[in-house]
Amino acid sequence: MSPVWTRLIRFVAADSKIYFGEPIVAGDATVDKLLEAGSLEAKVITGDVFAEDAVVTDQVVKVQSLLAPLSKDQIPIIKCIGLNYKAHIAEGGRTPPPYPSVFIKPNHSLADAFEDIPIPKLAYETLDYEGELTIVIGKTGKDIPIEKVGEYVAGYTVANDVSNRKWQRDPKYAGGVPQWCFSKGFDKFAPIGPAIVSQKLLGDRPALDLTTRVNGEVRQSTNTSDLLFHVPEIVSFISQGTTLEKGTIIMTGTPAGVAMGMKNPLWLQNGDVVEVEIASIGKVSNKMVHA
Repeated sequence: MSPVWTRLIRFVAADSKIYFGEPIVAGDATVDKLLEAGSLEAKVITGDVFAEDAVVTDQVVKVQSLLAPLSKDQIPIIKCIGLNYKAHIAEGGRTPPPYPSVFIKPNHSLADAFEDIPIPKLAYETLDYEGELTIVIGKTGKDIPIEKVGEYVAGYTVANDVSNRKWQRDPKYAGGVPQWCFSKGFDKFAPIGPAIVSQKLLGDRPALDLTTRVNGEVRQSTNTSDLLFHVPEIVSFISQGTTLEKGTIIMTGTPAGVAMGMKNPLWLQNGDVVEVEIASIGKVSNKMVHA
């Protein structure tokens, strides 16, 4: 699948309207840096952004703020892979899984790239971050062969798989078997953005530096080449007997450095700001706010 754009943003313009656009980017700049500098502009895109007949118009508008690059209605489901960085697996004292470990978040978990994340009262304690490279499916498919995965991937974005460990792992709350869907599926627990960068720019196996910061302090720092299962293996595996609809978001797993893996965990607190940045894509930055 080769979209008509190389980078896709969804944004609010000076006229307060929401648009999709191809950001005007030169060199190694990312859209978040250009927005901070007050110089981000985009060519408006019309039509279905995944369709071959979408049009990158000549209408150039100034970007006032960045949203998630897709709306909730465009994302049928958020699929996630657990235990997928070699160092993170070792950090948790786990054995590498033989196949990708899959769980889901509902599309109501979607949050914009820079919006506050409301934390429900039952999730105040043991709140954690997970910076992740995220796949965007651009064409519906099923039983996708590894060698054809690139035909179905529109591109990549950045995500924070916000998680509550008490509801994930504590037997008093999660039961005898760790459960992931409830503990990670609260509303707005999946901020993504600031752009989708196309597969034709980044390839099938992007090797990109990923950094997660909490209040400016680096907590995670790795390269996506450390993934146990990379993009082709993930997409091919989870499409077995299962339809992957266009717009599906797939979080590929998080590296070492999460609070849960610390001897004295530094859980997220009310007001903490989490930034997840991936080279060539940009960053999401979200404040945790007790609701």
